[in-house]
Amino acid sequence: MKAAPFDYVKAESLAHALEQLGQHGGDAKLIAGGQSLVPMMAMRLARPTWLIDINQLDNLKNIEVTPSAVKLGAGVRQRDLEFHPQLQSHLPLVQKGIKWVGHEQTRNRGTVGGSLVHADPSAELALAALVLNAEFTLQSQTDGTRKLKASEFFLGPMFTAVSDTEVLTDIAWPVWEGSQIGSEFEETAIRKGDFAMASAACQIQVNPQGTISRISFGMGGVDGKPLTFPELASQLTGQKLSSEMAKEVAHQAANECQPGSDMHASAAYRKYLAGILLGRALESAYAQACSAPHA
Repeated sequence: MKAAPFDYVKAESLAHALEQLGQHGGDAKLIAGGQSLVPMMAMRLARPTWLIDINQLDNLKNIEVTPSAVKLGAGVRQRDLEFHPQLQSHLPLVQKGIKWVGHEQTRNRGTVGGSLVHADPSAELALAALVLNAEFTLQSQTDGTRKLKASEFFLGPMFTAVSDTEVLTDIAWPVWEGSQIGSEFEETAIRKGDFAMASAACQIQVNPQGTISRISFGMGGVDGKPLTFPELASQLTGQKLSSEMAKEVAHQAANECQPGSDMHASAAYRKYLAGILLGRALESAYAQACSAPHA
């Protein structure tokens, strides 16, 4: 199939893009990398009558690294994030998760903001954003600027809190302070680069005695949006993680999910798979944290 007819405008500035959105509202879509939007348009799952190209806006491509956060412009290419020299030390979970995003060719063009706004329930960056509780900055011509935490940003399948007249301008990813931090991202797909049947992400910090001082984890591809489990995480804080504990918490988390069934897997299998993946992620992240050098 081919896309339905549409008009195209290349935004000359962020103000110009906001002006166009204010004029066309729900009839318009922003495009930068186009790795998610263009296939949907080709299948006519998306039918914007206006396409606003923000690919040339350099002020949406900034990467700012501080000790407490990494601030990414929404237009940063996934590839630039993947190979950023400070990502391993500042955002190890994102560095591991982004390798699962699509294929090398799509990461060359796809943007961080585009993936997040697309809000596919199995999207790796969305899961990482929730686990780390990233902060999203939105801007509109009429309402100015507002900030949302990841828990407020993702509302459902392909559905976020971004209004028809807003642009996601940047995302601030918190950097965990201190030492002895471990992270892991697990995923299973039919083929590498395909949509995840299920995924799991975890980040853990321990004290020198191996007791968990901070932990966050979540699952993707098993509900209408990625999920985190703060109540279950709180049960592990102050504990030394055993294999049995990891499996039990992962099982409890999987039971809270409501996945769908399709030609690739039943809902029951996705629940089972998500539990296995989260158990692995918990054990791996904990082992990494315990073996990391002390401050």
